[in-house]
Amino acid sequence: MDEYKSVTKYLNQKNKKKTEPNHFRSLFLGFCNRALLSGILLLAVLCMIKMNPDSKKEVYQTIYGQNFSFAPFQEWYQKNFGNLFLEEMTNKLPKEKMVFQESFVYQGKEEIKDGVRVSVGKGYLIPALESGLVVFMGEKEGYGNTLIIQQMNGIDVWYVGLTPTEVKLYDYIEKGSLLGESKEKTLDLYFQKEGEFVNYQEYLS
Repeated sequence: MDEYKSVTKYLNQKNKKKTEPNHFRSLFLGFCNRALLSGILLLAVLCMIKMNPDSKKEVYQTIYGQNFSFAPFQEWYQKNFGNLFLEEMTNKLPKEKMVFQESFVYQGKEEIKDGVRVSVGKGYLIPALESGLVVFMGEKEGYGNTLIIQQMNGIDVWYVGLTPTEVKLYDYIEKGSLLGESKEKTLDLYFQKEGEFVNYQEYLS
């Protein structure tokens, strides 16, 4: 969109939207409901371990030995409990005009170790390739400043070489939403499935 050529303009426009004080109460109630559900699930697991000691090893392996996929769980939660928590909260928030919803566009690409380097131009506003959950933000040794989104399809996408905007850890990101601004003229992308790097060609059009 020509109207939003920089992150600053985008954020200034978004900050013009005002929220009412009672929206915080809805968010707090939603958080309490989620915490209660988490507590019930934890108690169920503990009871299962108590009744069957052999399951302790299996639970330990599941938690510490596998790459847990948060995004599908988020989708399951929204499908089963959205009417109780998420939709109620969303309906009480002011309807806000979407000011950034773009497709990922690049001029060229070059295969690199474990991933692909795409030419986007310095200061390019980077949209999310797919919807998912932010599971990492920070420095990755050997890669640099990295933002990782666990997509709903189970693929972890590493965005390396961007300056994040208002994205926070564990935010749910819609496809096409603004992630940040490219630091240089290129952006490195890596795709992982169950902890292993996979060929980018299947996931980057």
